[in-house]
Amino acid sequence: MLVLLPPSEGKAEGGREGPLELASLSLPELTSARETVLEELVALCRADEEKAREVLGLSEGLRGEVAKNVGLLTAPTRPAGELYTGVLYDALDLGGLSAAAARRAARSLLVFSALWGAVGTGDRIPSYRLSGGVKLPGTGPLGRYWRGPLESALPQAAGEGLVLDLRSSAYAAMWKPKGHTAGRTATVRVLQSKRVDGVEKRSVVSHFNKATKGRLVRALLEEGAEPGTPQELADALRDLGFVVEGPQGEPKPGATSALDVVVTEL
Repeated sequence: MLVLLPPSEGKAEGGREGPLELASLSLPELTSARETVLEELVALCRADEEKAREVLGLSEGLRGEVAKNVGLLTAPTRPAGELYTGVLYDALDLGGLSAAAARRAARSLLVFSALWGAVGTGDRIPSYRLSGGVKLPGTGPLGRYWRGPLESALPQAAGEGLVLDLRSSAYAAMWKPKGHTAGRTATVRVLQSKRVDGVEKRSVVSHFNKATKGRLVRALLEEGAEPGTPQELADALRDLGFVVEGPQGEPKPGATSALDVVVTEL
């Protein structure tokens, strides 16, 4: 099973390890593409702080993020699984996994990134600021830029197992599974269920969405579940106590399967 995660805007500070080594990151096929984005980002932030802030979509209060990007080549690093913070990663709690679950996480989780393309949770990277919706002056829209490099790298990484795609829309644009891989891919939507005047109302709420996705990945890792199809994933999640609806029938050729996970409280 390969699990595709979004990154987070929030990142831990104060890396404890040496500077970035691009060649050591997972998916080495992406090294050249990573170099291109990294070099342009550093040059942009070094040359013109105001322009960089505008391009990156940063408020005045986040001006310090530009300086952070200037130092990316020499900044200390930490494993990506420790770097990314926020609701999803708090719920996933990689540092609190059992030893067996941690080994599963290391081989099955990929975090998508506008700067790195995708990285494993053990890859050592510095704290940075670059979101998936950014359009760099030279490279262009990053969602489009990464499609070619990831199209070459991801099918092999996916192998023949299930792909559990939990990415947000900006990062889903970077790579869309096709063909046989798409047929083994499941996306998850989290719906909050409430009773209003005796009638059930469902809605998508960001906090529930992120926390639930973190919890379900954690549960799968701890259980050692290895579903091979979207239907097997739905069954595994139900066995773990989640309320799951779908998938509906056999997916069309080249289409992914969609699951809804329904929650009533966080």
